[in-house]
Amino acid sequence: MATPASQNLGRVAVKRLQKEIIEWQNNPPPGFKLNPTDDLSRWTIEFDGATDSFYAGEHFQLQVQFPEKYPLESPEVVFAGNPPVHPHIYSNGHICLDILYDSWSPAMTMSSVCISILSMLSSATEKERPADNDRYVKTCRKGKSPKLTIWEFHDDKA
Repeated sequence: MATPASQNLGRVAVKRLQKEIIEWQNNPPPGFKLNPTDDLSRWTIEFDGATDSFYAGEHFQLQVQFPEKYPLESPEVVFAGNPPVHPHIYSNGHICLDILYDSWSPAMTMSSVCISILSMLSSATEKERPADNDRYVKTCRKGKSPKLTIWEFHDDKA
């Protein structure tokens, strides 16, 4: 990956992302594909739903935007295209998952984030949108980062 947009990233972020890319190439999370891009701060990741879940046979794409202070700050991770129908995933692709916000740790990597998202999908007990999907999507203007949302994490069953 080339790094023309790396000037938007701090030096620590650039080093960390370069290390994560090498680790991904050597040991990718099972079932995930990192699509090369010329912008180190933006990743596109593809994966399929687990075979023993509601999402078997479905294909998904994540868009990742890394902040200047990554890994001290969490990346913005959203579903692109047609997001899965899930109680913690809004129809605009925003994901209500605590590790992407309040519970982020600099020890986490994009590989661990991907595994967490797949685990969240695989443990779904029903295939439906969040109860407040329509209201949230309507009030969440196009282009608004999910990191600007004040999330409430109270349901770990879905």
